[in-house]
Parts: sequence; structure tokens; C-alpha cells
Amino acid sequence: MDINYTPEELAFRDEVRSFLDNKLPKDIASKVKNGQHLGKDDTVRWQKILNEQGWMAMHWPVEHGGTGWSPIQKHIFEEECAEYGAPTVLPFGVNMVAPVIIKFGTEEQKQTYLPKIASGEILPTAVFTEPNTGSDLGSLRTRAKKHGDIYKVRGNKTWITHGARTDLMTLLVRTDPDQSGYRGLSMFLAEKPR
Repeated sequence: MDINYTPEELAFRDEVRSFLDNKLPKDIASKVKNGQHLGKDDTVRWQKILNEQGWMAMHWPVEHGGTGWSPIQKHIFEEECAEYGAPTVLPFGVNMVAPVIIKFGTEEQKQTYLPKIASGEILPTAVFTEPNTGSDLGSLRTRAKKHGDIYKVRGNKTWITHGARTDLMTLLVRTDPDQSGYRGLSMFLAEKPR
């Protein structure tokens, strides 16, 4: 495929390159290019830099901090980041948890969590997998039962991706034991104890 960028898109590419030249920490780029492990501090530092530029949550609606970029601009940004050795953004917060909060969360949840996810103040993860169920979410057995204004969760979870790095867990549990498969499942936000 031969992509011919418009003059505006070429100007945007130059803006991205200038940003990466000036703001991408050399030590982080070196780790990425050499296949070295990035620690939480590296991840958060890069995320804060992107957020300060207003480029952290490019897929979010503008009213929640998104960029409003076209698909071509997103492609240019991702292509240039890869070329420069910028780390990929951990997908759970920006691409998985935040869109669910945007779509289904209360205004209080949006105000509380979206800015913290974008800034890197909190790093979310998904807590889905259970012993003997693997990735079959329809067979989850961890339950949450309402007691007054709170839910009590009982069960076991395994394989929490980036669990040591994260601060906010999206916990998938069964809230209706009379339903089977994917019905009767609910997602909870749970802050990791500090």
C-alpha cells in the first residue's frame, strides 16, 4: 500500500517527531530498543509526559481528554513512536478500563478515575482468570453478594497481568448465581490496598 500523506498530515508527523526528539527520555528509548524490561517508574514517567502533551488518551472522546485525531494521525503517531523506541502504553487502563468507565461509569467514577488513568497516577489491570477456568469467562465462579450498600466478594483469581505494577483492578465476578455463561457477570472497580 502506498500512503501519500496530505500536507497537514506531514506537518503533524513533524510535530510528533519534534515531540519525540525533545521529550522521549533517552534511557527509556534505549531500554525499548534493546528489549530490556521497563519498570513501573519508566511506564509512569512516559505516561505523564504523554499526558502533559495531551496525547495519552488518543482513543477517548475529546470531552474526556481524547485528542480528536483522525485514524491517519493515530497511525502516524504510533508509527513514529515505534521508530523512536517509545514504549507502548499499557493497554488495560487507557484502552480497556477507561472506555468502560466512559460508557457505563457514574460521573463520580469518571471524574475520579479518568484523569488518574491518563496521568499515570493509577495503573489499572484486569482480574478475570480463575483456577480451573482459564480464559473461559463464562465459567467464572468468584461471586459478589450485596450486603446493604456494599458487595462482598468471595472466590479466587489467578494471573493478574502486571499485578505488581497496578493500582486499580477491574474485577469480573458473578453477581447472579441463577444465570450461567456470560449472563449474571458484573465488573467492579477495586483499588489495590497500599
